[in-house]
Amino acid sequence: MADTVRYDVTEGLATIVLHRPDAMNALDTELKETLRDTLRHAADDDAVRAVLLTGSGRAFCVGQDLKEHVGALREAGGGALDTVERHYNPIALALAGMPKPVVAAVNGVAAGAGAGFAFAADYRLAADTAAFNTSFAGVALSTDSGMAWTLPRLVGPARATELLFFPRTVRAAEALELGLVHRVVPADELAAEAEAVARRLATGPTGAYAAMKQAMAYGAAHTLEETLAKEAELQLRAGGSADHEIAVEAFVRKEQPRFTGR
Repeated sequence: MADTVRYDVTEGLATIVLHRPDAMNALDTELKETLRDTLRHAADDDAVRAVLLTGSGRAFCVGQDLKEHVGALREAGGGALDTVERHYNPIALALAGMPKPVVAAVNGVAAGAGAGFAFAADYRLAADTAAFNTSFAGVALSTDSGMAWTLPRLVGPARATELLFFPRTVRAAEALELGLVHRVVPADELAAEAEAVARRLATGPTGAYAAMKQAMAYGAAHTLEETLAKEAELQLRAGGSADHEIAVEAFVRKEQPRFTGR
């Protein structure tokens, strides 16, 4: 892996750290390509049962590296925005569609695509010093990184429109109130708290988590009747898993289950 993304797998938890601290983890081509490939690798690795995504330094990710983007615009004009199809779309899909839970530890500013990546995670913790900004309108661009899908689902269509049309800094306390994050913790406790959450998920029934993610994504675009049918399909699959049998046997014996992810 390139040094712009640091990757570690320990006891089923893959920790992915965006590592361009001097550039506030701005997304240049190397970082985008490495993050995309790293997420795909984590998704395919049976040893990975949960993913923790965070940034190094004082930012989570401030979005597109505009210094690099200026050069691309001069060279290719609007064609420079093919980065959305080549990079941002695969990254957002890899996060949201990961067949295992994804925790985002937002350690600082998350702006533009950086905010979009956090919103695509399943569970978000933020440092009390963190902040969010949609940013796109400020550079005369539409949304990317799935924000047109995730943001209305987190805060509702009216508030999403406001945040997109009138981008501003949303600090951690307000982000919690709006529903952009699940928890806010002191900055010096974020790493430990996020790891504890991610490790709890990594030792849980990860096959069931994957099915829940699939069911919710399906339900967002289908009728109740169609979603009930999908739930029945997924429940049959989960019911045949080793983890379901382990959980039922443990319940009968009044013990804590030890899930395997199978």
